[in-house]
Amino acid sequence: MKSLLRILIVEDSLDDTDRLVLELESNGYNLIYKKVDTSTFRAATKDNIADSELDVENLTPTDIEKWYLTHVERLDIAIEYLSNSHFDVVLLDLSLPDSAGLDAVKKLQAIAPEIPVIVLTGYEDREHALQTVALGAQDYLVKGQISAPLLERAIRYAIERKKAEAQLIKALEQERELNQLKLIHNEKMASLGQLVASVAHELSNPINFIYANIIHVDNYAQDLLALIDLYQQGYAHTASEILDKIEEIDLGFIRDDMPKTMSSMKMGTERISELVLTLRNFSRLDDAQMKPVNIHEGLDSALLILRDRLKEKAGHPAIEVIKEYGNLPLVECYAGQLNQVFLNIISNAIDALCQKQPDFSEQVKPHQPATIKVRTRVLNNNRVEISIKDDGPGIAESVKAKIFDPFFTTKEVGKGTGLGLSISYQIVVEKHLGQMQCRSQPGQGAEFLIEIPIRQSD
Repeated sequence: MKSLLRILIVEDSLDDTDRLVLELESNGYNLIYKKVDTSTFRAATKDNIADSELDVENLTPTDIEKWYLTHVERLDIAIEYLSNSHFDVVLLDLSLPDSAGLDAVKKLQAIAPEIPVIVLTGYEDREHALQTVALGAQDYLVKGQISAPLLERAIRYAIERKKAEAQLIKALEQERELNQLKLIHNEKMASLGQLVASVAHELSNPINFIYANIIHVDNYAQDLLALIDLYQQGYAHTASEILDKIEEIDLGFIRDDMPKTMSSMKMGTERISELVLTLRNFSRLDDAQMKPVNIHEGLDSALLILRDRLKEKAGHPAIEVIKEYGNLPLVECYAGQLNQVFLNIISNAIDALCQKQPDFSEQVKPHQPATIKVRTRVLNNNRVEISIKDDGPGIAESVKAKIFDPFFTTKEVGKGTGLGLSISYQIVVEKHLGQMQCRSQPGQGAEFLIEIPIRQSD
């Protein structure tokens, strides 16, 4: 408990206030009591409030708690104090010269909603008490029945309840904000999934057409080159115009380069076909039902999408991916959502590895490439485990304890929302009834373990 408890008494009856102060003093409470003169307050409002603050600042701290009571007779003066000073609690009479009844509680709640209010009244009325509490008052005490222990208990409970109320409101606001961001995120991902699926579908037909015809073009080119060879063998002394043309187009180079060109075109179309298939697999974000899925396809899709980030760049080395895939059965899951989890974790691993060697050069540790190891295995015949491990700088224990919390991020402003791992955790634990944990120590890299049932009904 703090050594100074600041209490604002809003009471127009000096006798009632004197009785309250006398009750506290007679029970051994250490009081500092200040009565604000209403007649002179308006003439120097700021000076009066400043004097009160100076009185508090000049108090010598002790181990004994002091109660600093400021007594005002009007609600408007109380509002002036609350607007310019800090109080721990307000004791409010409902019969004031400038405000009566529930209206006084409403006004105080409007000007200082964070400060607990205890209502004082001259009559016992349970319905009236419930009305004040409904408006935000923390308690209701009847004058003439207030003992020092009762008042202290009411004050301390009111302060603690107000703190709990503030924490609850803050938690609800964070939850609402988180839900809104998740909704926006899910809508974006659903739209992205539809867009990717649409683009993949539109690309699929022309790519298939090109790939199928490249085979024919390759055969035609080989036939034409063979025909040219026959002509050259049968007509060694052909017309000079033809010889000139052969030299002009460098027929020998074309004969050597044509197969290479066709092979490169085949590889290019195969690469695009592979990417289209990957996008189609990865974009299954709107599956309404769980389906048996090949987990390795999802992991490979995420790695393929991030392949460019795995390459050597200025400032960091190439990242080697080591796959240790077990013999997994098809796993019943939301494929698109799990793909999102894989993408988030691998992307974070890449970020950690880039952070590990910011001053990389070819002369620095060329024999120690950065690595990401992806391992899968079956557990107890009814669950699968996916491990994604990097050899980055690792994670401190204080960070690891909050790593799945919403909005928590160690990245620079603008480079992370703090939702990636939180959403991933929700997908694994809530959507798939699985487990997700992080194992890491500073300097030892980080490993994320995902464990989900093979069949959700098991």
